[in-house]
Amino acid sequence: MDWKEGHLIKIPKKGDLSKCENYRGITLLSIPGKVFNRVLLNRMKDAVGARFRDQQAGFRKDRTCTDQIATLRNSPLYINFIDYEKVFGSVDRRKSWELLQHYGVPEKIVNNIIRNSYDGIQCKVVYGGQLTDVFLVRTGVRQGCLLSFFLFLLMVDWIRKTLASEGKHGIQWTAQNQVDDLDFADDLALLSHTHKKMQIKTAIVAAVSASLCLNIHKRKTKFLKYNTENSNPITLDDEILGDVESSTYLGSIIDEQGGYGTDVKSWIGKAWVAFLQLSHSVTT
Repeated sequence: MDWKEGHLIKIPKKGDLSKCENYRGITLLSIPGKVFNRVLLNRMKDAVGARFRDQQAGFRKDRTCTDQIATLRNSPLYINFIDYEKVFGSVDRRKSWELLQHYGVPEKIVNNIIRNSYDGIQCKVVYGGQLTDVFLVRTGVRQGCLLSFFLFLLMVDWIRKTLASEGKHGIQWTAQNQVDDLDFADDLALLSHTHKKMQIKTAIVAAVSASLCLNIHKRKTKFLKYNTENSNPITLDDEILGDVESSTYLGSIIDEQGGYGTDVKSWIGKAWVAFLQLSHSVTT
C-alpha cells in the first residue's frame, strides 16, 4: 500500500446503526508509514509536550484518567462535558501546520515531512469485502494515523490557553492556581463555580473552536451541576444544552452527589455480569 493511500473501514458505535453518524471511520494505513510516523512523533512529543497545560492528561507519560476523575469529585461546581462533531474529519490542516510551528516544531519538519505526507492523500472504502474507487481526501486528518491525536491535542491546548487568557472563569484550586477545565484527549470537561462564568466560558470555547473548524455537538454536550443553587440552563447559539443528573466521563460515572457510590455500583454490576458469563462457559 502506498504511504499516501488509506483503506477506510467503518466501526459501529452506539445507537441506530442505520444512521451513518453512528459509525466511526478508521483509516488503515501502510505499516512502513506508521513506523515512520512513530519515529517522528517520538521526536516531537517530548519537546512539544513540555508546553502543554497540566490539565491535559491524554496520551502523556505518567498521566491517567484517574487524575482527572478524582479532581472532578472534590469540589461543588458546574461541569460542561464538551463533545465535538466529526473531530478528525473537520480539522483545518492549515491551522494544524501553523500550530505545530507555534509549539516549536521546526518548519522543515512541518512543511517537508508532515504537510507533504497529507498533500494528495487518497482513500478507498472497504465495503462488503470489496474496495471502492479511489478518491482524494482534502480535509481533516486520518483517524488511524499516529500523528492525528497529537495534532488534535495541539488544537485543544491552544483553545484552552486562549480561554485562560480571556479571564478567570474556572475554579480556585489552590491559593495561586485556578483550573478552567480537565482534558483527556478529546474528552473535555469545563469547570466553574458559578453559572454566569460557565455560560461565558462555553461561548468562548465554542467561538475559538469554530476558528479551527471544530464545532461543538450540541446534542451530545452535557451540562451537570452539584452542590449548586442556580438551576438555569446553559445555552449555545440560543440552544439549551442537555442538563443531566449524571454523565460518564473517562469510563466513570459523575453524578450530582459528587461521590463514588453510583460508579462503584456500576462496576460491581459489570463484574457480576462478566463473572456469570464466565461461569456459564466453565459449566458448559
